[in-house]
Amino acid sequence: MEPVIVVTGTAVPLDRSDVDTDQIIPSDWLKRVERTGFGAGLFSEWRDDRDFVLNSEHYTGANILVAGSNFGTGSSREHAVWAIMDYGFQAVISPRFADIFRNNCTKNGLVPVQVDPGLEITIDVSARTVAAPAIGLEVSFPLDDSTRERFLEGLDDIGITLAHDDAIGDFESRRPTWKPRSSA
Repeated sequence: MEPVIVVTGTAVPLDRSDVDTDQIIPSDWLKRVERTGFGAGLFSEWRDDRDFVLNSEHYTGANILVAGSNFGTGSSREHAVWAIMDYGFQAVISPRFADIFRNNCTKNGLVPVQVDPGLEITIDVSARTVAAPAIGLEVSFPLDDSTRERFLEGLDDIGITLAHDDAIGDFESRRPTWKPRSSA
């Protein structure tokens, strides 16, 4: 097992909770006795759905898996950890892990990171930042000026139109009478 000191990379958001080891690596993949070759079977039944997150080229090369709560439930299959690692993940983040799965992670070099599901996150639209003060995180995010203003002013499409009510009325009052007019 290689030493793990720091894991840096990109993450894949697995928006599912209560993921059991049979979903991580289905039983038909358990015929192998080596620890390699299981990456192809990772979430294989879910990967039949072309919209499944691991099928997105956007996440190619990601090495951190961010999962929902209760990750790694079910049987004590060590193959689940082998599949995750063989696929290229070095760490899994979840609000809660099954005890046996967490133990298998630590014995095989996969870092299980349990985070508080109550972690407070602040999104500041005006400053265009997202922060988690309890863990010292603050990063900016892209948001174009018109969308930012829409949020800050609380405007939807109708509200934006109504902001020009006087100009619309002025325009309508100057239109020739033979042209169609609004009924407002």
